[in-house]
Amino acid sequence: MIKEIILQIINLSDNLCKRQGMQIIPITMTTLEQRKSIIEDIQHNCNISDAKDHGVYSMCTMVLKLRNLYKWEHNIEPWEEPEPAELLDWIEAKENYWESIADESYRPLGFNGKKHSPINSEEINPLFNNTQFVYGAGYGRSMKAVFFLAELIEKRTISGCPVVVLGKERAKEMASPFAMSQDGVIYVRKESLRFFLWDQIQELRSSCRTSFRHALQLYGLLKNDQLDQQRFKEKLDIIVEEEMDLFIYHEVGEIRETTLATTTQQTIIARFPSSVVELVCRSVKDILADTHPEGLLSYVIREQKESSLSFYIGFLDGLRKELFPEIFDAWQLFLNDKNWQHIEQARTQCREKNMRRAGVIKEISQKIGLEPDENIQDLFNKKLILPMGLDIPQQR
Repeated sequence: MIKEIILQIINLSDNLCKRQGMQIIPITMTTLEQRKSIIEDIQHNCNISDAKDHGVYSMCTMVLKLRNLYKWEHNIEPWEEPEPAELLDWIEAKENYWESIADESYRPLGFNGKKHSPINSEEINPLFNNTQFVYGAGYGRSMKAVFFLAELIEKRTISGCPVVVLGKERAKEMASPFAMSQDGVIYVRKESLRFFLWDQIQELRSSCRTSFRHALQLYGLLKNDQLDQQRFKEKLDIIVEEEMDLFIYHEVGEIRETTLATTTQQTIIARFPSSVVELVCRSVKDILADTHPEGLLSYVIREQKESSLSFYIGFLDGLRKELFPEIFDAWQLFLNDKNWQHIEQARTQCREKNMRRAGVIKEISQKIGLEPDENIQDLFNKKLILPMGLDIPQQR
């Protein structure tokens, strides 16, 4: 894969782009050797991240992410499936490789004879310049390091937030978040979004969720009450383009939302990575972003985007579903009379309730480091999990 990338990069710009903290950081390179080196170093850092932190995923999620990583490395479409034996051999080789590099440190990135930390913006800032590539570095769920290099498609501004839309990816790790925000800038990776939408719709194609099936119907993807696979292939890129703003406005809500501070979330995640405590915190923050007056649902209501509403409700699952039960009754009312006020009422009711939950999370987070971790987990269970009528999960 690296060799293919290098060959493709030779005929492109002399510049690559690096970003610290999800900011666009163009990187000037003057020789072919530098081009080769930067691609290899970025991809190697991606591999180290996967080697160190692939354990944050469940087995099912791990298999899905490995399959998609295989497809990316072999440059095949989301709907093309590898031979099982070939995929298993590839996974075995990948796991052996991970084992050999898991203890390595992330490689510094070299430019013009100098080595820079891949997350050190102070050293890289003097190299900023306009370029057609964007380099990404940050931390995702459970503090897994995220690195990528992708082609820049366009820049736009939505609700006062800079938005960077990215295309073909030249280096990536397994998590590959398709939308993210940091330091007030929103990044959308269309290639990763294509895989997400394909996988989600395939997973839910037999679902009885009326909202999900309504979305498929609006896009003309149902044939004899079943998902028309050929039609889906033909319309996938149209769906990506039409629904991209749905994910952008979630990130707008994340940026605008201040009820649950980023510092509070970071404190919780650092102390309880990959735990129910992290899950509760992230889920509440996600719902608050979605229900923010400038967030996802307000955008959907304002634009009366019926397909986006249908997908949003259809994709709502896990703890987020438990945090937002109002939307399902509102959906049934909406189907009857297409009155968007039902959705607005559900949004405001849900937001008020989850703002109170955010206050509880903040209160509990202030005890971190002052009380034993077991006490903190018990407080989360008693004050958040039990009141929702959920079973207390086994502590990790």
